[in-house]
Amino acid sequence: MKIDLTETTSSKINAALVQARRDIGTPAIGMVLTLVIVTDEENAYDALKSANDASHEHPSRIIVVIKRVSRSPRSRRDARLDAEVRVGADSGTGETVVLRLHGELVNHAQSVVLPLLLPDAPVVVWWPEGAPADVAGDPLGALGQRRIVDTYATEDPFAELSARAETYAPGDTDLSWTRVTPWRSMLAAALDQQSVRVTSAVVEGEDENPSCELLAMWLADRLQVPVRRTQSAGPGLTAVRLETGDGAIVLDRADGSLATLCMPGQPDRAVALKRRDTSELLAEELRRLDPDNTYEASLKYGVDRLEAESAAAAAKSVPAEPVPAEPAPAAAGHDGPAPAAGSAADSADAPEKPAKAPAKKAPAKKAASR
Repeated sequence: MKIDLTETTSSKINAALVQARRDIGTPAIGMVLTLVIVTDEENAYDALKSANDASHEHPSRIIVVIKRVSRSPRSRRDARLDAEVRVGADSGTGETVVLRLHGELVNHAQSVVLPLLLPDAPVVVWWPEGAPADVAGDPLGALGQRRIVDTYATEDPFAELSARAETYAPGDTDLSWTRVTPWRSMLAAALDQQSVRVTSAVVEGEDENPSCELLAMWLADRLQVPVRRTQSAGPGLTAVRLETGDGAIVLDRADGSLATLCMPGQPDRAVALKRRDTSELLAEELRRLDPDNTYEASLKYGVDRLEAESAAAAAKSVPAEPVPAEPAPAAAGHDGPAPAAGSAADSADAPEKPAKAPAKKAPAKKAASR
């Protein structure tokens, strides 16, 4: 069931939700959380589809906030709220409210969303892309116990990781971190079976893939060993190699779905390690609402280490400043600049100039000296 509301208010939207539940015969509310999605028109459909799929595991009220910024100064002054209410088969297993904010209302989205939150239920805020630099300090982010971003959707993932480490607050998380959960589980299980010490590690994957960087940060933080990052054609993360005293532990996934686990003294095993879509990643993040301390430690440790390595590499690449050569002394009695080489002043009668390096005398000067 869908209800369209134009130039409406939050109280009218709540009334429409109650009426829609009565019309379809489900007055009881069985939702466990409120999921706030902050996006634009271009990405709203995909984000809402992923949220609806995740709601089969986590029944929730989904509030989609779309900020319609107009270039016209007059339109920016005209604040208006349009809404679309979906209940029943059109909204997964919960309720969906799509909010379109116009004019000055764009800067006060939290005042519109706050009355629509489920009472006594946790709030999760998700930015599919275009997340603010400080998600915890954002007015909408301050409403949530959990804040989800995706650094893979940014233009510069490495700079985004640094920004996330700098502004991290308990409750922040990243779908790029969620993507490596199966890899971390598989590697931890492999090390539980081998009582060996890891001496180094290699993480192989696509260039500028934040999931590869986060996995390398996690290994470096937990194992306290040097971790080298190499590039491959993908897709995504393709291989991890852990060097030990008994041999290498290798987890290799070349096709994005099936991986091979190689361990010293054991036969190779095929393991399922497929790439998951956004709805599965979102459902995993909604299973826990407490702070992810492992993500925090890996992110901050890894970013500090990358910045230190970048600073050291930049210091090595700076060339030494050239030492300026001393100007040659002018000829005695000459008030102007020193004459050019080969001029009349450079004769046998002129005083000899001190040379910086020994050089062979020209034959003409030998004849003159004789």
